[in-house]
Amino acid sequence: MIFHKTKLKDAWLVEPELRGDQRGFFARTMCWEEFAHQGLVSEFVQQNTSFSAQRGTLRGMHFQLLPHAEVKLVRCIKGAIVDVIVDIRESSPTYLQHQIFELTEGNRLQLYVPEGFAHSFQTLTDDVEVSYLVSSPYTPEAERGLRYNDERLGIDWPVPVTVVSDKDASWPLIAERKTPLFY
Repeated sequence: MIFHKTKLKDAWLVEPELRGDQRGFFARTMCWEEFAHQGLVSEFVQQNTSFSAQRGTLRGMHFQLLPHAEVKLVRCIKGAIVDVIVDIRESSPTYLQHQIFELTEGNRLQLYVPEGFAHSFQTLTDDVEVSYLVSSPYTPEAERGLRYNDERLGIDWPVPVTVVSDKDASWPLIAERKTPLFY
């Protein structure tokens, strides 16, 4: 695997190294030793899959509060998405900065999302399937989110939002929050 730094502190883009022959190819998408060697969380307790039927579907911006904070390793296995992460760690030099990544079934890239980041993605095609590993079990009472269209974040979504859940559309704006986001 090849680990590419991103502009956000502690977030990584992970590229599989394909080994091919007449049958096709083989690649590791997760290796405990390689992740640990990079200083990354290398133990995951859950694997999730989401399916979105319509282009423009938006999921997120989700995160979980401590002590239930999650590391995610996100991969698009069918179709294409833009994956957006926002650093919500007040002590971080990249606090409230975001970065956008295109993950597709063709590029096979994975995004390593560390604790203290809000995570979201938008589908660029119909019939999208996303799979991701998570380091901590989902804990409903620890779930929080950012509004995907909060002007403070300035995220430029590449296609019009066609589908978003009521919950994701109603997270409080950053300016309305009375407590720190994460740390």
